[in-house]
Parts: sequence; C-alpha cells; structure tokens
Amino acid sequence: MTNKISIVYFGTPDIGLPSLEHFYNSDKFEVLAVVTQPDKPSGRGQKLVPSPIKKFAIEHNLPIFQPKSIRKEPEIIEALTKLQPDFFVTFAFGQILSQEVLDIPKYETINLHVSLLPKYRGANPIQRAIINGDSETGICTMITELGLDCGDICMKEPINITPNMNCVELFEICASHSPELLEKTLIGIKEGTLKPEKQCETGVCFADKLKKEECQINWNNSAKDIHNLVRGVYKCPGAFFMYQDKIIKVMETEPIDENIDGGIGTFVRKSKYGIDVKTGLGILRLIKVKPEGKGEMLASAWANGLK
Repeated sequence: MTNKISIVYFGTPDIGLPSLEHFYNSDKFEVLAVVTQPDKPSGRGQKLVPSPIKKFAIEHNLPIFQPKSIRKEPEIIEALTKLQPDFFVTFAFGQILSQEVLDIPKYETINLHVSLLPKYRGANPIQRAIINGDSETGICTMITELGLDCGDICMKEPINITPNMNCVELFEICASHSPELLEKTLIGIKEGTLKPEKQCETGVCFADKLKKEECQINWNNSAKDIHNLVRGVYKCPGAFFMYQDKIIKVMETEPIDENIDGGIGTFVRKSKYGIDVKTGLGILRLIKVKPEGKGEMLASAWANGLK
C-alpha cells in the first residue's frame, strides 16, 4: 500500500467512469474516496438518482462525499484533509474548487479536460468542437487553478473527429483514452519526470454551456452547418425543429451538395433514404427523427404517417 499513489477522485457523469475504474483496479494506485454531485431527481416520478460515479463507489465500498458546494462545506474539507492523498483527480466533477481544497493533496490537483487547451475552455468542449466543424480535438491533463481551465498543461493527446461522428461517440472515445493519460501524468509528476508547461494565450476560446435555443435548427444556415449541429448536440440535448406545433428532434442527417427549387425550410423530396429539406446552402437529408411523444424512427416512416 505504501508504494501506491493515493488519490481522491472527483467526477459525476459517465465520461469519468472508465478512469475511476482504471484507478480502482490498478496495482499502482489507491482510491481513498470519491467526491460527486448530490443525487438528482429524474424521470416522471422525479426520484433521486445517484451519479454513475456514486454507483461505482457504492458497489466497491468506497467512501463517498456529495457536497452541494464543496467550497462552503468545511466538514468535508476537513475529512478530505485527513485522508492525506497524494493527488486529487477531477474529471467532469461539476463544481469549482477553492484554493483551500486545491492545497489539500501532497502533490497537485489534476484535471482532465476534453479539448486541446487553450481551445474550448469551459463546460461543453466536445459539443462545441463538433458544432464548429472541427476535424480534431483531444484530451489533456492540467494543474487545476482558480481560473477557468487556465492551469499549466501536463500532457495532451489529439483525437480525430470524423465527418459523421456525433458527440456521444466522441464522449466515448475521450472517456476510453483518458485513463492512460491520467496515469502517465500522475506518475510523471510524482517521479519528477514531467514538467507542466504554462498555457499559451494564443488560440484561447470558450465552450460556453449550451442553451436550448441554440439547438433549434435555423434552416437559413447551410446544410453542412446544420449537420454539424445535429451531430454536436446528439441526445445532449438534441437538435430540433417545430412541425405542426410539435417538437421534432433530428437524430441523423446527411448534407447534400445539390440545388433544388423550393422555399428554405421546406420538404423538397421524399425517398426511402429520408426527407430532403432545402437550407440556405444545399440540401439536408433527414435520416432519423424523434417526433414529440414518440420513439426514434426513420424520417421516411415519419413522413409516411403525416397528414
């Protein structure tokens, strides 16, 4: 036990689960406790549901802390201090840590961020990268500081974004690549073989939290831009348009470089492959949709059922 690197793991959603599992199962690390967000109401009954990180901790008998705001809960800060961890590891935890908390571990508080900083600091870097049509993003480890994702960079790993990749697929890739990068970072810092470097200020941009109104499709935009929006907010929370006073979520599309007569935002062609909509530039083929109150279906099947 004495040779293991001891950590407290801070995380909440699914994306952080593979890294926690890796640390728990590794003979190089000891997970002393997990810190996660309070249980949240979900579903029609609004029952309180624990985070994926909490579920794992319960199954493996790990101590759990669930602060509403860790900066304002001295009893949790005191309990974490008594653990005397080598590192805090944060990955999509969802709260800002105070300097008092950051100073607890023996070495550092290490955060994994799902972009190539300084690009896309903030809440939704994966979605923003796809919405903006980027062909590359990545993951990086950094020293956590009080500012927003501005700490010194430890390690980076680029990840390609293919033309039809959606945000859920990119989440899964980032999640699967993160454990190894975190492990190399912690070992490198403890052994003194890794020297974090300050972020350059060139290329800084922010990935602000997505708003619902951003997810409503504007047919005046190009087919390619709308396609990127659909991929970027796929199920998180989903691109949509209104049809006969109903919300129609768009799940899968294909931009077509073609010009067909018709008004922007109108259905100009229907086939077994989907419904073609005229946009401000090009045609967007709707392949799968999710009408309000119904399950996901082929757009052609939805169109067949319209009055």
